[in-house]
Amino acid sequence: MLIRPLRRLLTRSTAVSHFHTFPPCLSSRRILQNFKLADIGEGITECEVIKWNVKELDIIQSFDPLCEVQSDKASVEITSPFDGVVKEILVKEGEVAKVGQGLCVIEVDEELLDSGSAEQTEPASSAVPAPSPIISNSKFVEDDASRTEQIREEPFAPRRLHPMDPNYLSPSTPNVNPENVLAKPSVRHYARQSKVDLALLLSGSGRDGRIERKDIDAFLSHQASSVLLDSGSAAQRAQAEQDVIVELGRTRYGMWKAMTQSLEIPHFGYSTSLDLTSLHSLLPTLNSHIPEHFNPSKSSSLPINPSALHPAPSPPPVPESAQFTRLTYLPILLKTLAKAMMAWPVLRSSITPGSANGGSKPTLTIRPHADIAIALSTTTGLYTPVIPHADTHSIYSLSSQLKHLSFLGRQVPCALTTNEMPKRGATVTVSNVGAIGDGEYAHPVLVPGGGVAIVAIGRARWVWDVSKSDRGERRLKIGVSWSADHRVLEGAELAAFVESWRAYVEAPERLIGEGI
Repeated sequence: MLIRPLRRLLTRSTAVSHFHTFPPCLSSRRILQNFKLADIGEGITECEVIKWNVKELDIIQSFDPLCEVQSDKASVEITSPFDGVVKEILVKEGEVAKVGQGLCVIEVDEELLDSGSAEQTEPASSAVPAPSPIISNSKFVEDDASRTEQIREEPFAPRRLHPMDPNYLSPSTPNVNPENVLAKPSVRHYARQSKVDLALLLSGSGRDGRIERKDIDAFLSHQASSVLLDSGSAAQRAQAEQDVIVELGRTRYGMWKAMTQSLEIPHFGYSTSLDLTSLHSLLPTLNSHIPEHFNPSKSSSLPINPSALHPAPSPPPVPESAQFTRLTYLPILLKTLAKAMMAWPVLRSSITPGSANGGSKPTLTIRPHADIAIALSTTTGLYTPVIPHADTHSIYSLSSQLKHLSFLGRQVPCALTTNEMPKRGATVTVSNVGAIGDGEYAHPVLVPGGGVAIVAIGRARWVWDVSKSDRGERRLKIGVSWSADHRVLEGAELAAFVESWRAYVEAPERLIGEGI
């Protein structure tokens, strides 16, 4: 039974397998096409390639974006008119291409080449393949396998729809080019080389706001000057962060030495408040009767000339720096202080130190008048000009003296001289700290040669006072702080002197009774 099948097998013809191949000339032919920059209208003759969306050997399909070009009016996205492989990019990014110039070389299938794209493409002369001879079957199979392997290695991009296709969906965010301004491609190329963003220039000096080369140069020069200013500001800020050594001026060094010597004086402090309510009621009347030589803006309203029979005594001339239009509390306080000093000779005294070898004792010199110094802060330091014989001045005259001293102290350099600051100084110093801050009390320091006492006057304020009645009343109070030389003044003497001063301040009518 086994002989018959074996005989059939031996008598069967031998099976032969063949690869059926055909020469390449019989298959679809692939050719190289030179893709040109088409005329985009509006008289544009050249464009700058600002971005390539593909690279060499990329597989593309119809309507895939190839590149973006920029004219002096707008940016345009150029798409591929057919399927193929990008073989060569002819115009690099940043270069300018003329209309009709080739942008890239694309390998396409001759059967799929559309005749309508002839205006944008032309056969690449250097890329037309010569007729190839028939090659062996094994060689052709190897080349075809390698081509298939190469195609499989590159991802196949999905086909994009044409913008006119009904199924086309526009992107969610529009493609806005920051360089979408009016400028020639050559100007854009110059701006790119200079690293200038044309969007920062807004409008140019050319026709219809086109940006010219000189606009870029002006922008660069302005940017350079701004960098210099910024560097200078940075240097100033760095310098401001460093410590600065300042030499003391003559005036501040004198204050340094005086305050150091003040440590040798035993101080006695005393603080209280004065009631200015009566003075506040009197002040409007005093302001309405300022003499004309102190306030030239106020003319006399008398219909009859008082000098008709005989010339009236003319008041002393008053410089413009000493004229004023309004009284304050300070000249009234100085006048009442001078009245109290005349009643207390110890407050009109100055110390005469004894000899260094101890042969003589220190003495006190009592002055016949009240010499009051005013602590004055100037641009160069602290000065204490003197108002001599303050008890002989009227309230208006004291206000004029204060105005003139303040004017001299504001000059640069300070215009105070030895006429305003005599060597003998004063016996009492007044510091009006309330005119600067909102403080009520202070702790003034007495320096050698500054007299026997110093008082700091605070800011006046309205308070509810219940010291005189249970129901209380609204009163205007001002704080005063004293420091006295305890070698000369006892504490009880200073307190009693302040009460004498209070009697004049809180009852200003006494000035009228005593003939001021």
